[in-house]
Amino acid sequence: MKMNPEELKENVENALQEIRPYLEADGGNISLVEITEDTVSVQLEGACLGCSVNQMTLKNGVEATIIKHAPQIKRVIEISGIKF
Repeated sequence: MKMNPEELKENVENALQEIRPYLEADGGNISLVEITEDTVSVQLEGACLGCSVNQMTLKNGVEATIIKHAPQIKRVIEISGIKF
C-alpha cells in the first residue's frame, strides 16, 4: 500500500526520531531534506559530517530504519552528493 505524501513524511520523520539519539550521543544529528518518489534525501550534521563511519551508519542504520517505517522508499542519499 502506497502512503500519501503526508503519511510518508511523517513515517520518515518517525524513523529519523528513532535514529537521532544514537547520532546525538556521538555529537551528530540528521535532518530530512526532501522526499522524491522512492528516495529520501537527508543531511548529516555535527560530528557525523566528517565521521569515517557515517556512510556505513547511513546505509545500515538510517536507510534500514526508514525503509522499515516507509517500505515504498528504495534508497536514502546524503545531500553531500554521495549516493549508494
